[in-house]
Amino acid sequence: MPKKIAVIDGNSLMHRAYHAVPPTMNAPDGTPTNAVFGFLSMFLKFYEDARPDAVICAFDAGRPEFRMKALEQYKAQRPPMDDALRVQFPVIESLLEAMNVPVVKVKGWEGDDILGTISARDEALGYETLLVTGDKDAYQLVTDLTHVVTTKRGITDVTIYGPAEVEERYGVTPAQFVDFLGLKGDSSDNIPGVPGIGDKSAA
Repeated sequence: MPKKIAVIDGNSLMHRAYHAVPPTMNAPDGTPTNAVFGFLSMFLKFYEDARPDAVICAFDAGRPEFRMKALEQYKAQRPPMDDALRVQFPVIESLLEAMNVPVVKVKGWEGDDILGTISARDEALGYETLLVTGDKDAYQLVTDLTHVVTTKRGITDVTIYGPAEVEERYGVTPAQFVDFLGLKGDSSDNIPGVPGIGDKSAA
């Protein structure tokens, strides 16, 4: 059996948890904790089910300037992060480190860039990799050894995407997914596609 490595997209899971768990949880000092609670619930449920040999958690670290230069409007439509969510990131990072889960951040890069880098390394080593993220960009990384685990509903119901699942949902293989998004565009990242091209014609 190959080693199984799990790589968590920390920003993706924190956003998911923040919007899925009601904002009624607070620490004694008043700091919101709903995203922390939701993140840990997802993390522990995933770990119990998947039993990976190792877990790494990646977070965004600053603006991806090279992407901003290539496309000025990249993610420009997104509102600033809520302060109630922002203050919870140091808390979850500290908790992960206390659980001996490596926290990885690289200045000027996004967490999903780290997922891509680690999955490529793992693939070369023959490891099985589980990428835990809600970012559909990760589907381009799917192979027989690399799968994407994404939340489907709430904070504990997940779907695992291998090559067959990606093709069934989108009508393209993982290797074609970049071209697919390039043609249709990606509204979540504010990237325009070819005018008149939608999901069906892009596939």
